[in-house]
Amino acid sequence: MTDDTQVHLIARLVPRAGQEEALARAMATIVPQVLLEPGCIAYAAHESIEAPGTIVMVETWASQAALDTHNTAPALSWLIPQLGDLLAEPIALEFLRRLG
Repeated sequence: MTDDTQVHLIARLVPRAGQEEALARAMATIVPQVLLEPGCIAYAAHESIEAPGTIVMVETWASQAALDTHNTAPALSWLIPQLGDLLAEPIALEFLRRLG
């Protein structure tokens, strides 16, 4: 049985041309901090094989409240101002329902 209170999502970050390495560095910088946030169960950065340079975050949070807190935590507060220069399009979020 799965925990219905957990929040699972993927976030897709598409870099501007020439900003691929900067985006990857920025995401790698925040991962260790985010993993220490209360309610963070999983937070992993991946580079898409099909779209090199695109970062796909795979996240699991203990609850919506934990995710809401993450959205105002120091790591994202540091990251968000940089994304305007790094991203080619808005972050795409996809929320998931765990089946098993």
